[in-house]
Amino acid sequence: MKMHIVKNFLQDESGATAIEYGLLASLIAVAIIASVTTLGGKLTAVFADISSKLNPKS
Repeated sequence: MKMHIVKNFLQDESGATAIEYGLLASLIAVAIIASVTTLGGKLTAVFADISSKLNPKS
């Protein structure tokens, strides 16, 4: 009886799919955060350049 329960427990893969989806979602989140961080710095520089051209100090 106990061996049957242990055997069923070891063969059960229902939680593996949830873990895989969790890992996939976390990888996508890391990619989004990295791209937003990179693009954010570049956009700040672009807007600062445009602002300085529209409002010259002299």
